[in-house]
Amino acid sequence: MNRMLTHAGALLAALLLATTTMATEEPLQFDSPEQEARFNDLASELRCLVCQNQTLSDSDAPLAQDLRSEIFAMMAQGKSDDEIKAFMVERYGDFVLYRPPLQTNTLVLWLAPLLLLAVGGLVTARAVRRRAAQLEAEEVAEDSEGQA
Repeated sequence: MNRMLTHAGALLAALLLATTTMATEEPLQFDSPEQEARFNDLASELRCLVCQNQTLSDSDAPLAQDLRSEIFAMMAQGKSDDEIKAFMVERYGDFVLYRPPLQTNTLVLWLAPLLLLAVGGLVTARAVRRRAAQLEAEEVAEDSEGQA
C-alpha cells in the first residue's frame, strides 16, 4: 500500500511538472530587428503590476506575459509607443510606467525615498547624540568617583 502511494505521488508530481512546462509563453515573431528592439524598449519602460519592482521584460508572471502580448498586438495594429503607453496608463494608472511622470498624484512615488532617507538620517543623528551624551555622563561620573 505504501509503495502504491509513493508511485501515485510520483506520477502526480510528473503530471504537474508536465503541465507547467506546457504553459510557457509562445515566442513572439517579429518582422524586423527594429520591431523587436522597439518591443523590448516598451516592455522595459512598463512595470509588471503583480511583481515586486520588475519591468514587463523582466517578469515571468502570467499578467506580464498577457501585457507583452497586448503590446505586441498593438504594435501590429500600427500604434505608436505613446499610444501604447497612454492605453496602459488609462487602463492601469501611472503605476504601470516604470518611471512615472512627476505629477501631483505621483508625488509620493518620487518623494517617499527622499523622505525615508531624511527620517533615517534624523534618527541616526539623534541616536549618535544621545550615545555621545551618555558616554560623556559616564566619563564625568568616573572622574568624580576617582576624585572622591
